[in-house]
Amino acid sequence: MLRKAQPLYRRAMSSYIITFKDHVKEADASKIKSAISSLGGSIVHEYSLIKGFAVKLPESVHIDKIKQLYGHSFANVEEDKEVKASS
Repeated sequence: MLRKAQPLYRRAMSSYIITFKDHVKEADASKIKSAISSLGGSIVHEYSLIKGFAVKLPESVHIDKIKQLYGHSFANVEEDKEVKASS
């Protein structure tokens, strides 16, 4: 039986949810998302109820760099991780 080939290495990725401030225009938000993609980020989801998106960043692109460049447009940046409820 043949198995699917595995990549020689996997890039470590970090996931974040980023929301924009209310005053940020859609054109500016699109430019920021494009810039993040050009740095190696991958937009994995765009939210419709809130002005925001989920992104995966390679380890080489630290979230602090993104905040430094575009933080003036962000309302919130948080790590996207699994949440567990306890009783």
